[in-house]
Amino acid sequence: MNEPYVASRQLSPDYLRRSPYVQRCLKPLGIVDVMHQFLMRTPSHFSELVIGRHKQHGAITDREIEIGALLLPHLRRAITISNVLDARTVESARMAEVLDTLRCGVVLTDDKATILHANRAAEHMFGTGAAVQGTRGVLSAKSSAAAHELRKAIRVAANNEVMLGKAGLAVRLTEPEARPIFAHVLPMNGSQQRARLQPQAAAAIFIGAPIRAAFDVPPGETKENMRRQFGLTKAEADVAAEVLKGGGRDAVAAQLGVSVTTVRTHLTHIFEKTGVRRQAELVSILLSGEGHG
Repeated sequence: MNEPYVASRQLSPDYLRRSPYVQRCLKPLGIVDVMHQFLMRTPSHFSELVIGRHKQHGAITDREIEIGALLLPHLRRAITISNVLDARTVESARMAEVLDTLRCGVVLTDDKATILHANRAAEHMFGTGAAVQGTRGVLSAKSSAAAHELRKAIRVAANNEVMLGKAGLAVRLTEPEARPIFAHVLPMNGSQQRARLQPQAAAAIFIGAPIRAAFDVPPGETKENMRRQFGLTKAEADVAAEVLKGGGRDAVAAQLGVSVTTVRTHLTHIFEKTGVRRQAELVSILLSGEGHG
């Protein structure tokens, strides 16, 4: 499931010449290679991403396969979240019951962050004075900076979901010194099936999920992906990986056995290479795999 199926590498030239599909469907379109990325396979679900390569670009190369490997965990996460909210398996009448089974907080809001539904875990967070709050029926964060990022992400989810990653796909709700709590924002305007769950909902906010869950790959592979994507050194990738776990500079230094000054120096270099200025922005960039530089 983790290995892409590339036609030019898996099939012989003779087979490709004799294939009716290749000759009648792909060749007239100028497609000379196809890569299949397998996203999910369960007894009731199979999905894949299929990428065709035009003759002017040639066959699929190692570079495209590397990029596919970086995208794969994010695509799988999106499908997993979508399945939770899929109207084919979750009827509207049972939405509350199903969402209450999730450990993380789930809040459905409109484009102005007005709370339309909060599951049991989210209600508990509101009541215990955690990092999020539902003041006068509006979702917000106790930290003013986090509240701003969360509002921006919800607005983008409602109006321009393509930009969601840059606006805070993963928004840290707590201060750097506090126990990390994150909000992951999912747009809900793109599907009529989702809309039937809660017609006014513009965004679903998942709160408190461990940040490591966003990378469905081993820690070593995560570091290697970051090194390739952003040109990080091994030491910088080690620091970036600890930052993804939600640790502040003191916690990162203690975990890696280095001084806080060393961590600060590495972060400065990481900020320069990824084009960000703050640790919260760094988390979003590392999760989305997009650099500003």
